[in-house]
Amino acid sequence: MTSLSHSVPSAAAPSGSVSSPAKRIQIDFAERSYDILIGESLLSDPASYEGLKGHSALMVSNTTVSPLYAARLKTALGTRHAQLFEVVLPDGEAFKTWETLNLIFDALLANGCDRKTVIYALGGGVVGDMAGFAAASYMRGVPFVQLPTTLLAQVDSSVGGKTAINHPLGKNMIGAFYQPQRVLCDLSLLKSLPARELSAGLAEVIKYGPIFDTAFLAWLNHHIDDLRVFEPAALSHAVQRSCEIKAEVVGQDEREAGLRAILNFGHTFGHAIEAGLGFGEWLHGEAVGCGMVMAATLSQRLGFVSAQWVADLRALIQRAGLPVIAPILDPHDNAGRYLALMRHDKKSEAGDIKFVLIQKPGTAVVQSAPEALVREVIDACCQA
Repeated sequence: MTSLSHSVPSAAAPSGSVSSPAKRIQIDFAERSYDILIGESLLSDPASYEGLKGHSALMVSNTTVSPLYAARLKTALGTRHAQLFEVVLPDGEAFKTWETLNLIFDALLANGCDRKTVIYALGGGVVGDMAGFAAASYMRGVPFVQLPTTLLAQVDSSVGGKTAINHPLGKNMIGAFYQPQRVLCDLSLLKSLPARELSAGLAEVIKYGPIFDTAFLAWLNHHIDDLRVFEPAALSHAVQRSCEIKAEVVGQDEREAGLRAILNFGHTFGHAIEAGLGFGEWLHGEAVGCGMVMAATLSQRLGFVSAQWVADLRALIQRAGLPVIAPILDPHDNAGRYLALMRHDKKSEAGDIKFVLIQKPGTAVVQSAPEALVREVIDACCQA
């Protein structure tokens, strides 16, 4: 069993309106360090793109985001690149596939893009993951910039360099670690999010509390309602604190050899839900939210945390607008179906399923658990 914990002081909660200057968080990889910028109207500000060079550039977006923001990005980039192209992908987790990825490669090749071409990922987590994977692969690596348009992407998937596509047998099983040159978290873009998408993003915000920062978890309990109504100061603090924690963890463990694995709290169960239902039926954040309930319940059954702590976390996840009752994936052997899917998880080792569990609030462990106990947890969490 590997015990993984880290603690830093929680940033003070904000008061008043969101300040206009962008907040800057650095992910430190020595010569490959880069900034995460957090603020309002960053997408439209030409200053956000200072230092980004390349004769050509490719904007990667999707059918939902492109009509909203592509023109704004083109205007902000101005004449920074002599040639600016765009590829618009179908929207949704179900399209995070080889076929869709090839649309990006088709655009790069058709337009004669070279090794200095900059790829701009304008969209949520699916766009960011696929554009990043394309950037890592095309000519063995071209620069790219993350422009996340969802809360989930701003606090999680755009930060840290994980890129991937899905396979029918497992989520994010084919990909690469590849760092962007910059991440722009434009808080003004979140105002267009549907309530369901906002809630999905809150799952990835909530996870940072149990695994890393109990003060942030307490803050979330007081401000979850503010976040659900897009209160600016609360959103700013939630995004900033989430990015600070992820930058701290990823800066120490870029390729998930140890500490970074704690960021997968709720994901082992959650990925099984996504794959078992069919990618796109539940949003990623919805599956992770429910997966956190299941992982917390397993932590409690192993004697790590109290039943009351689990109940409190479950209540917070439910208040965030997320499902807390796991779906039935197989009416004949539901737990067996979950176990089969989880054995395809990236954290599994020789068929041994690894879970991110809460050893105590603020400290996570990565370990296996007795199959009989996991079956009990699945059965319990699939009941109202």
